Amino acid sequence: MSRRFARYFTVEEARALVPRLRGLLTAMQAEKQQIDREALALQRLTPLVQQNGHAVEALHHERRLAELVRALRQKLRVINELGVEVKDLDLGLVDFPSLRDGREVYLCWKVDEPTVEYWHELDAGYRGRQPLE
Repeated sequence: MSRRFARYFTVEEARALVPRLRGLLTAMQAEKQQIDREALALQRLTPLVQQNGHAVEALHHERRLAELVRALRQKLRVINELGVEVKDLDLGLVDFPSLRDGREVYLCWKVDEPTVEYWHELDAGYRGRQPLE
């Protein structure tokens, strides 16, 4: 079997990461909401930038946006380095590469779930989730 992933998680290993991932994902979701707000504020200011005083305000939003994007990317890098894949930040959905009966699959977890309780085929996605037990 050719290995598609650098690491495969057991159910226990995936479950052990849940507390750490929950903290990271919750922070990332909050940062994304702030990014969305800053981007909207900047978008509203763009037509006004030529007028007095608005350039300073726009620069403030641009800097804040850059800070938030950097912080979010850093957390994403931490998650990726663990070998976990963020599939949908808004849902707080992540997949853990795993082996099930010798096949590559994903263990699937959502930030509002107590622990890892589902898996799905590589091409099935969230809608193809099946209970582990």
